[in-house]
Amino acid sequence: MAEDGRTPSIWDTFCATPGRIADAHTGEQAADHYRRSGQDVAMMAGLGLNAYRFSVSWPRVQPRGSGAENRLGSAFYDRLVDDLLDAGIKPAVTLYHWDLPQELEDAGGWTNRDTAYRYADYAALVAERLGDRVQLWCTLNEPWCSAFLGYGSGAHAPGRTDDAAALAATHHLLLAHGLGAAAVRSVLPGARISISLNRGAVRAVSSDPADLDAARRVDGLLNRIFLDPILRAAYPADVVADTAAVTDWGFVQDGDLATIAAPLDVLGVNYYQPDLVGAASEPVQGPWCFPGSRNLAFHPKPGPVTDMGWTVDPTGLRDLLLRLERDHPGLPVMVTENGAAYQDQVGVDGQVADPHRISYLHGHLLAAHEALSAGVDLRGYFVWSLLDNFEWALGYAKRFGLIHVDYQTQARTAKDSAHWYRQVIAAGGVGFTPYP
Repeated sequence: MAEDGRTPSIWDTFCATPGRIADAHTGEQAADHYRRSGQDVAMMAGLGLNAYRFSVSWPRVQPRGSGAENRLGSAFYDRLVDDLLDAGIKPAVTLYHWDLPQELEDAGGWTNRDTAYRYADYAALVAERLGDRVQLWCTLNEPWCSAFLGYGSGAHAPGRTDDAAALAATHHLLLAHGLGAAAVRSVLPGARISISLNRGAVRAVSSDPADLDAARRVDGLLNRIFLDPILRAAYPADVVADTAAVTDWGFVQDGDLATIAAPLDVLGVNYYQPDLVGAASEPVQGPWCFPGSRNLAFHPKPGPVTDMGWTVDPTGLRDLLLRLERDHPGLPVMVTENGAAYQDQVGVDGQVADPHRISYLHGHLLAAHEALSAGVDLRGYFVWSLLDNFEWALGYAKRFGLIHVDYQTQARTAKDSAHWYRQVIAAGGVGFTPYP
């Protein structure tokens, strides 16, 4: 919403473009958390949450993407942080969750190197405002989506379809991460820095060499293209080779990789389903984008699916956490998103029965516990999401929340999964049964 001086983001522009968002929905009202945060914090406290991960809107606190702070916009986050702390809930701040100020997109967006420096200024501004009360700072949420869906496939804002632009955006987002980490630490030397990546457990559909190579390519362009610069100060050689026909990677300048590989205090992992991939005989069209690797097919896996059509498979979470420990021993990890969308409705008794979500969360918490027991340094777990909300290009059609939101009245109703999750928190866990 534009209240209190917020200017348009790329998602406002995207929503206003016919055909971009399901049912022509917009994020203008969403769950109205901006006006109802006090009520929402009280619901969090009732669930027993000890931490709440939220994002700061860049065009709300710095409307032009540069320049002075908008104090009216920042005041909301002041109130939210204070309310959380008063309720005994630790605030975990995500600085960027896809809402680039439109003015910066007009200047090139994430394909423009200068955007990374504008982001660093913004990060310092927010750190100065909230740093006396916030310890955990996530620089970016799912930069793969920002770059590959926003600039490659066009499925997300700003809606561009250019493989080379997607790779340039990838690098500049990573550069923003490194510059932003340094900016936050310049204000708060003791800040804990994280980044949340939508990590994939990529599996080949068969042992055929072509399918194995397809899995390698997807793994490179989904996982390693982000992890290797952050943790090894280098892009994977095979990814650079795979994309040589798309770009010469000339946007990488001297010193960039050292900046990107700033010390990381915790890696955020967002997981929903594994990826089962194979080779295709001809380019496959879809909402995804893997530059230089169009001849890929994503295969459904037998078994239950969520309302998104995503396979329910907790072993993917276990496996990717174990892989992180194997590839990067001792790396602190936090599951920053995990959850499922289902078609939830308030019943005549006023309850929202969502047994499928309870089953999904139960299985994934067990998988996380198994990884923890195997030596993964797992520091925390966040359900996506607290509230039903605007789900980007899908509008309001998909409900992920523990709390049902009536978008007409904004009434909140705790789903059965919320009551179950409160019991899990009170009990300190769900028990542990290893997967076969």
